[in-house]
Amino acid sequence: MTLEEIRGQDTVPESTARWVGAGRRSLHELLLSAQRQGCLTAGVYESAKVLNVDPDNVTFCVLAADEEDEGDIALQIHFTLIQAFCCENDIDIVRVGDVQRLAAIVGAGDEEAASGDLHCILISNPNEDAWKDPALEKLSLFCEESRSVNDWVPSITLPE
Repeated sequence: MTLEEIRGQDTVPESTARWVGAGRRSLHELLLSAQRQGCLTAGVYESAKVLNVDPDNVTFCVLAADEEDEGDIALQIHFTLIQAFCCENDIDIVRVGDVQRLAAIVGAGDEEAASGDLHCILISNPNEDAWKDPALEKLSLFCEESRSVNDWVPSITLPE
């Protein structure tokens, strides 16, 4: 039996399926909550500025790319640098494969979504007191669980 055959027989463990579902719902809740709090930074360049100036206040990072963005070398280089920075500074990070859905959740207009401003979203702490959002805590646990199985930047499919 080859490794590929063994992998083909594996089913998704029930605990993993629960974590993925919880991560999906939690990301949706966190984006809405952070937007209400005014804690969202959208855009690759804007996010890079925030990470450079005040990385200690960044609590979560979302990288979003559609299939057509996979061929954008400049965007992929930015993603690699942002991922490395987030990992080095203990900032949880996830990838999302649907920029349009992300735009619908955060309420961005068609013009903003078309300009590519939602490829990176940072969620920051609004003040010195730790922002205790239950969705953020669930996502942190999801990211920790993913890292425990060597998935350093897990992908989340946003709910419809």
